[in-house]
Amino acid sequence: MNASFDSSPVPRRDFLRVAGTAVAGLLAFLETRSAGALEQPPRKPGAAGAAAIPRAITIYKDPNCGCCKEWVTHVRGAGFTPTVHDTSDMKTVKASMGVPSSLESCHTARVGGYTIEGHVPADVLERLLREKPVALGLAVPGMPMGSPGMEGGRKDKYDVMLFEKSGRRRVYASR
Repeated sequence: MNASFDSSPVPRRDFLRVAGTAVAGLLAFLETRSAGALEQPPRKPGAAGAAAIPRAITIYKDPNCGCCKEWVTHVRGAGFTPTVHDTSDMKTVKASMGVPSSLESCHTARVGGYTIEGHVPADVLERLLREKPVALGLAVPGMPMGSPGMEGGRKDKYDVMLFEKSGRRRVYASR
């Protein structure tokens, strides 16, 4: 089999026309693909893979605390994926995560680089993770009745405090 090739030069005009058509086709293909990506249906807030909100949360709690177990159920129900560590040395956990003693509660967690102390509602966690303020974390001091994990007959008003490494703190949400 003897193949013969035409070795005569391709006129510049023909080359540019073919190359231009190929580039235009490639650009149209890429534009169609990126437009398709933009037209995907919006995801529900809290859905798996939702835009940049971490869903994995690590929780440290006393193994005998019932309200801590209820808070784990609360965050799981809101779409977070908890990893739970039972420990009887919560003072060391809180100190290592920078929780001020005046803001302490019963359990401590880490999510998205933040420390979470106590019965912080899941929707406030989501707000924190969306807004990304410069802070160490959030705390619901004590164990207010009616907060997630502390549901019962009475519902107390309480504040969710944002606390910083400098010691500064402010009300982040009120319930």
